[in-house]
Amino acid sequence: MRPPRPPTVPLRLLGVLALCLGGAPAGAAPPRPGLALTPCVLEHPLKLSVTPAQCGVLEVAENPKDPAGRRIALAVARVPAISTRKRPDALFVLAGGPGQSARQFYASVARAFARIGRDRDIVLLDQRGTGGSNPLTCPEDEDRLYQATGAEVAALARSCLATVRRHADPAFYTTSLAVGDLERARAALGYASIDLYGVSYGTRVAQQYLRRYPARVRALILDGVVPATLAIGPDVALDAERAVAAILKRCTGQPGCAQRYPDVLGDYARVRAALAAHPVPVSVPDPSSGKLQHFDFDRDQLGSVLRLSGYSADYAALLPLLLDGAAAGDYGPLAAQFLVLKRSFESIALGMHNSVVCAEDVPYWDAAAIDRAALARTFMGAAQVDALTTLCGIWPHGPVDADLHAPLASPVPALLLSGGDDPVTPPAYAAQAARGLTGALSLTLPGLGHGQLTAPCMDRVLAAFLERGTATNLEVSCLAADRPMPFFTSVNGPGP
Repeated sequence: MRPPRPPTVPLRLLGVLALCLGGAPAGAAPPRPGLALTPCVLEHPLKLSVTPAQCGVLEVAENPKDPAGRRIALAVARVPAISTRKRPDALFVLAGGPGQSARQFYASVARAFARIGRDRDIVLLDQRGTGGSNPLTCPEDEDRLYQATGAEVAALARSCLATVRRHADPAFYTTSLAVGDLERARAALGYASIDLYGVSYGTRVAQQYLRRYPARVRALILDGVVPATLAIGPDVALDAERAVAAILKRCTGQPGCAQRYPDVLGDYARVRAALAAHPVPVSVPDPSSGKLQHFDFDRDQLGSVLRLSGYSADYAALLPLLLDGAAAGDYGPLAAQFLVLKRSFESIALGMHNSVVCAEDVPYWDAAAIDRAALARTFMGAAQVDALTTLCGIWPHGPVDADLHAPLASPVPALLLSGGDDPVTPPAYAAQAARGLTGALSLTLPGLGHGQLTAPCMDRVLAAFLERGTATNLEVSCLAADRPMPFFTSVNGPGP
């Protein structure tokens, strides 16, 4: 379940300057012994801004049942509230992936939390295995696994496993252990109760923390919701295909786009068929260095563009233009977009990702219920299902709470956010999760992708929700003006 990684932030936000949040406010409660915090800065992944913060290290047992065994250091950061009369409940931000750093995610979207940060501390704990918390990193990326043969997947898995075993036992990097770390961080920082914001996989962590420590959670924000009962995997290709179809259908419903691309669905089918027959040689400049890259653009790389474009409506706005050019024989722009997206989404600790999905998702699949014929009709096919099945036959399976996938019931105020064209956590997932959350309000933003944090005026809605402490009668009318970026009708941008 891919997260909205740093450049899933809409492109319009990439020029944001640093937020001057200042140092610790007067009267702020000092951290308890064991988690000393010192001044630091959180840097945007693209070095566009820095956010002043306070950083520290929380030391925990890698295996909680063996406190005398290996200890690991977890990276913690706190962005102090600006107000000298700050609220006592801090907001803990939980990143996606699995495998994304909370500190890096926050640094890329800090502006979206600015209103909340006026009155509340914001706490960032890099989940064990990510960022600065004994990261389980491997040289390969997630998409590479889904494009490899079975033998290649097995070789990559063994290589990655050998790499992470030099400093970690990958069995002890599951959600069930991470929520214990989160509780230790809360206690060490002295917060009696906290608010949680989780995005994508982070929504699973948030829900399991709520299940384990219900008295500690004041309010819950789930963005790109993974319902507790869901084992991610078999439906990913189907959801991604539906998202692409919805994006292209949206083009056919807009006069300017429909006029410019009268057969956009046909373009999509023709490009898929052409690349299924054979790759196309391309030469395009590297997005960072400008150096010309020569490679064969194939159907797997097309799949990466289609899948990752759906995460952001800004990227999706380019799809009709790219498909139109490729259908006419010019694959250069499509291949260039592949390089841009690949570079933009390189921030996952693959080993930690494997530890989570191999313990918490793949073992819960109902193999007999997987519709392989339906998967074969999608641009992703059954590649992900097959790759993860092979991978998880090799990767260690760590401890998982017996109730991790049980329905979650709670009266805690909750705000659930979905994008109408989300390719990985569609609105139906939020509806499923909301059944047990009696204090929940579920919002869907039409035409948007995965993660609604940076949607216009969402910062006001989230700040108001946390200030009121209830979703009842929450003012959300400003969201009605949120619209996806118009489709590009030329390389110069959308039409007038």
